[in-house]
Amino acid sequence: MKKLLFTTLLLMIIVGCKTEENPQAAARAAAEAAFAKNSQTVLASLEAWQSENVDYSIYADDFLLFDTGFNPEKDEWTKAEMIESDKQLFKIFDFKMLNEPDLLPGVDQETKQMDGSVRHYSEWEVTRSATDSTEAKSGNIRLYQAFNFNEEGKIVYQMGYADFTGLMMYLME
Repeated sequence: MKKLLFTTLLLMIIVGCKTEENPQAAARAAAEAAFAKNSQTVLASLEAWQSENVDYSIYADDFLLFDTGFNPEKDEWTKAEMIESDKQLFKIFDFKMLNEPDLLPGVDQETKQMDGSVRHYSEWEVTRSATDSTEAKSGNIRLYQAFNFNEEGKIVYQMGYADFTGLMMYLME
């Protein structure tokens, strides 16, 4: 009887002291894992941009690119519009990242908690290729970009901030 009482008491203590999983810690761990995975997608995208061989399958079909330029005609571009714009840019310019990008975790706008999104800072050299009548010309630009992802790990939203207008005016003069 003493053994049964002792075993029951011991089980009650063990069960009573069992720690419940902290939902906040679990959510943070999931966000950190998503950030690590999504960071690899961003790095691959940046490398592909430099080689002018972008794999657009990393972008969701409902992807939107937020236009942060001066006085834009519209707020967002679709995936198809971005692809067409990229083709035109690659015909005229070469892009080279000058440093390792500083990748940072993004946060949900409402909760301010990590959400798996990725931000980065980098510096780029953009070169207008030489033509029969013009010499090649280069300029450097500092860039901040933000990438949001869906549950499948595809980019659904992207925005970038830099003085693109100033750079284009300089390169095209």
